[in-house]
Amino acid sequence: MRRLLLVAFASLALAPLTTLAQSAWPNKPVRIVVPFAPAGTTDILARALAPELSRAFGQPFVIENKPGAGGNLGADLVAKSTDGHTLLMGTVGTHAINPALYAKMPYDHVKDFVPVTLVAGVPNVLVMNPAKAEALGIRGVPDLIRVAKASPGKLNMASSGNGTSIHLAGELFKSMTGTYMVHFPYRGSGPALLDLIGGNMDLMFDNLPSAMPHIKSGKLKALAVTSAQRSAALPELPTVAEAGPLPGFEASSWFGLLAPAGTPAEVVNRLQQETARALATPALKERLQAQGAIPSGISPADFAKLIGAETKKWAAVVKASGAQVD
Repeated sequence: MRRLLLVAFASLALAPLTTLAQSAWPNKPVRIVVPFAPAGTTDILARALAPELSRAFGQPFVIENKPGAGGNLGADLVAKSTDGHTLLMGTVGTHAINPALYAKMPYDHVKDFVPVTLVAGVPNVLVMNPAKAEALGIRGVPDLIRVAKASPGKLNMASSGNGTSIHLAGELFKSMTGTYMVHFPYRGSGPALLDLIGGNMDLMFDNLPSAMPHIKSGKLKALAVTSAQRSAALPELPTVAEAGPLPGFEASSWFGLLAPAGTPAEVVNRLQQETARALATPALKERLQAQGAIPSGISPADFAKLIGAETKKWAAVVKASGAQVD
């Protein structure tokens, strides 16, 4: 009996620490880092999902906003995290656009992360300050192109930061229309929208969920969505491709959960399952769809494939647009 106990204890001592720790995960609050300022779509989606994960795991999932460098600051924080309880609400910017846009990246968007799941896909929407649009006689995309061509540099274009899909949608638009508008990057969609509504900016290619309340209230004038198809949330609004017309124009966004490299597969898989379950509940699904988001919840492997495909796609867009950030 004594020999059997010694063997048992020896086996236990050799068991991988990750397996032992994983069985109790999470054993403290989990933070979800949002690499942009509050009130943007990344923040909106993270705050909608966090309570559902808190209920599923029995620990608080806390949102922490770390804006800066087009999302790179917050993403790098997560890449270098070692506490085992830090996740990233990543975006098309942090994990597809920035590697091509920035000459030097503080993290490797593939090697330093484990994809968990795609939370939602989101069309961008071209919005203007209504007073500015009226003063310039801009009723639709053709009018915007006409004004921008007639007065290069006259229009100011806000974005949620360098390298975001909001920024690149504008750069792609400028490239395809042969126009020039002055780009003003902010530390998130929230502060950019405030300046747009306040009249300090003229236009923006914002994510639909963060722009939607202001479109409905009349504080913003929507001209078109940037997706290949019209949005079910605003079916009357044309796409940029059909309104321009600018055949082939498409610049949508996506948002997903990622964990630092080395996170145990068991943790990643359960996070994906609980996220997918939450996104499939009628209440959360309908709430996100009403804001213009398309809930997902795909497997980690499928999310990894999406990141790979999107990295190639946006590298081509960055090259074609000539956009660059030092």
